[in-house]
Amino acid sequence: MLSIKRVPTVVSNYQKDEAEEVSRRGGCGRNCLNKCCIEGAKIPLYAFKELNKIACSKGLCCQYENSVPPVAFLDSLLLGEWEDRMQRGLFRYDVTACETKVIPGKYGFIAQLNEGRHLKKRPTEFRVDKVLQPFDGSKFNFTKVGQEEVLFRFEPNENGGDTEFIPNAPVDVENSPSVVAINVSPIEYGHVLLIPRVLECFPQRIDPESFLLAVHMAAEAGNTYFRLGYNSLGAFATINHLHFQAYYLAVPFPIEKAPMKKIITLKDGVLVSELLKYPVRGLVFEGGNSLQALSNSVSDACICLQENNIPFNVLIADCGQRIFLLPQCYAEKQALGEVSSELLETQVNPAVWEISGHMVLKRKEDYEEASEENAWRLLAEVSLSEERFQEVCALIFEVINTGDAENAEGSPSCPKEESDACVKKVEAKNASPRLPVTGTQECLV
Repeated sequence: MLSIKRVPTVVSNYQKDEAEEVSRRGGCGRNCLNKCCIEGAKIPLYAFKELNKIACSKGLCCQYENSVPPVAFLDSLLLGEWEDRMQRGLFRYDVTACETKVIPGKYGFIAQLNEGRHLKKRPTEFRVDKVLQPFDGSKFNFTKVGQEEVLFRFEPNENGGDTEFIPNAPVDVENSPSVVAINVSPIEYGHVLLIPRVLECFPQRIDPESFLLAVHMAAEAGNTYFRLGYNSLGAFATINHLHFQAYYLAVPFPIEKAPMKKIITLKDGVLVSELLKYPVRGLVFEGGNSLQALSNSVSDACICLQENNIPFNVLIADCGQRIFLLPQCYAEKQALGEVSSELLETQVNPAVWEISGHMVLKRKEDYEEASEENAWRLLAEVSLSEERFQEVCALIFEVINTGDAENAEGSPSCPKEESDACVKKVEAKNASPRLPVTGTQECLV
């Protein structure tokens, strides 16, 4: 049994019905993140030194190898500020009360019973069959949250200098800030959101600059137990406002332990591999001549998927050195009636954390009966079929920078792995026409 540090908490003042009274400090009266309230505000700023180094064994975040960083990013700043918000009652439920355990088996899937997330979920307000949808300011977005939920700004040092922390940095509304805020419906201690250029109100879509910001956050944390995740629309993102999620979990994710087969090395040194012996088919990007080279390769692949209306999830692991790209089709199968009633009854919507092996379960019976076989069976339904996955890979490799790339010639020719029995039962029909289904997903950010 794993334990999560316990800190008392109550329901957030900023997640109640709008009719309820909230603190009034000018602007719209909600002390929100929008221009009406944020102008003139002061928010702590973590200004990081932009890295552009070749990856080393210690990770991309190696700028402090012979010195002490100005702030212990993860433990001192992020978790310290997060715990402060917990004590102030800005969460929907007490995540420290959730039972968590590692499921016996080869991969060590992690199961969590999180009934609070189930009971206090935010309904999805957009179509689940379109990866790219325009931003709608009338629906919930992150400009509507209270400034108290923001931990700090996370931006490159505009002077190109070393990393520094400024406790009271004035906000320039003309230069939209990128902020780190609490996830009020957390699935782990320290669960936060990275919201790039929040005032720009970008929809949930990857762009190179924002993705590089997320990779920099993983590198700056410098801790392999700190990962960032991204869910596209159609892959169980529930808010159409650009954001990444992140939290600290001090055990390996099962996906991180899966074997891989090299496919190609791009001309900038980025190695692209295919996951093997894992229930969800996916690509793994790692290495490269620079942090930006790795980030650009993955963001180009994500943009390709977006433009071809293919839902996907991303996991940024190993201090930004290894990035998993996972196209998926579970919501589409739901719409087509191809998911068994047994799996639907669990109400588990497999987003990036579930796909990575952290199974957030909403019913006590599912938690008590959690097994590697059950986790594998659910995730096998998420995966594209082998044929469809190869079609998607072909699309990706047409657009990412493959000039002067090297194929995996000379590398071991791995025979196609036999799937587990539970995977063999899945007959994915991913080339089927997509149905125009309005949102019925009920998972939270």
